[in-house]
Amino acid sequence: MSPKSNRVIVVDDDTEMRNLLQRYLTGEGYTVRTAADGKTLDTALAREPADIIVLDLMMPGEDGLSICRRLRGAGDLTPIVMLTAKGDPIDRIVGLEMGADDYLPKPFTPRELLARMSAVLRRGNGSQRRATGEIIKFGPFEMQLAEMKLTRDGHAIELSSREFALLKALALEAGRPLSRARLIEMALGRDAEVTDRAIDVQISRLRKAIGDDTDDPHWIKTVWGVGYVLAGTGE
Repeated sequence: MSPKSNRVIVVDDDTEMRNLLQRYLTGEGYTVRTAADGKTLDTALAREPADIIVLDLMMPGEDGLSICRRLRGAGDLTPIVMLTAKGDPIDRIVGLEMGADDYLPKPFTPRELLARMSAVLRRGNGSQRRATGEIIKFGPFEMQLAEMKLTRDGHAIELSSREFALLKALALEAGRPLSRARLIEMALGRDAEVTDRAIDVQISRLRKAIGDDTDDPHWIKTVWGVGYVLAGTGE
């Protein structure tokens, strides 16, 4: 998918920031809408879906975390890049835990944001299209890589693009333990600025999403001192 076909909504209560990002991203070929709060975002999404949302964490009223949690709770899996002002790793972890696909601490340059957005969109589109027709099966699960779909006994399971990318990495190396660093590289890219703790949070979310036992997981197992391993694949 080329940037020119991507629709982005920038959600930030700072008018100057919204206008700056709108001008820059429009110049890069994106179709850009802006929203000052969650209510305006809801109205924009009702009118037309977005391909990606840039969402500020610190906003009065309903903050970015609450908006992200609400969207994911409603089944909206639109990729989200969270803008964090505090620079505190815990904010980033909580943002990822709520379902954000990536985060970018303020202050940042528009070019940095563009790079993060492009990476998220590539994970959700380009990398999957290159695997057109490929299906991975393990136990009752079936991953359709081209469509970014996961089913369990034929029933669809909704995953964020980051969760799907992590599960794909584990499935491609089923039975082989992967370090957190290797998971980050395979699923998110070598240049991704993601902490080990953030990966642990995402794995926990992924286990819950697929119905794995978080206390005694059957499918995504922890390999102490190494990382994680998918138990196995096959018919």
